[in-house]
Amino acid sequence: MSYNEIKELIIARFGTEIITGENTQNPQPFLIIKTERLADVCQELFSNPQTYFDYLACITGLDNGPEAGTLEVIYNLYSIPYDHHLTLKVVTERLTPTGTLPDVPTVTHIWRTADWHEREAYDLVGINFTNHPDLRRILCAHDWEGHPLRRDYEWPEYYHGLKVRYDNHNEVNGFKGEYFKTFES
Repeated sequence: MSYNEIKELIIARFGTEIITGENTQNPQPFLIIKTERLADVCQELFSNPQTYFDYLACITGLDNGPEAGTLEVIYNLYSIPYDHHLTLKVVTERLTPTGTLPDVPTVTHIWRTADWHEREAYDLVGINFTNHPDLRRILCAHDWEGHPLRRDYEWPEYYHGLKVRYDNHNEVNGFKGEYFKTFES
């Protein structure tokens, strides 16, 4: 199936309002789906014998910055038997009106690989995946504050007494890479 045929299949099943935008100019075109209906669309794309997107290659969380005020979650889907590729996106506010993290429905019940991808997006970008079976930090320490891939994130100077921010401490204190030079001969 072509991109347009897949798009028409989604529209036929869910209506035109399910797609809030698209970009066909990119080398890999994408559809922007209503956030609250994402799991329904993904389930259809997985279960439908015409598409059978059996492989979730990647989920990426993206911060568009405080000026834009939005976050994106990008889903790269692949159908192994049909060799179909499809990229879906959802766009959400950076924070809810109550100041909490935005909610995006989990797709772990469709693809188990979503488990770690969603945990990474939660940890680094600050996106809450509703109904995720084990949503907790995966790369940062459990008590780390904030989400390091947010564009306005300010790194702490110290974490539990350890210096976090990089500076030129090694260069100032005499380390010039001599240790590594001994292995180059």
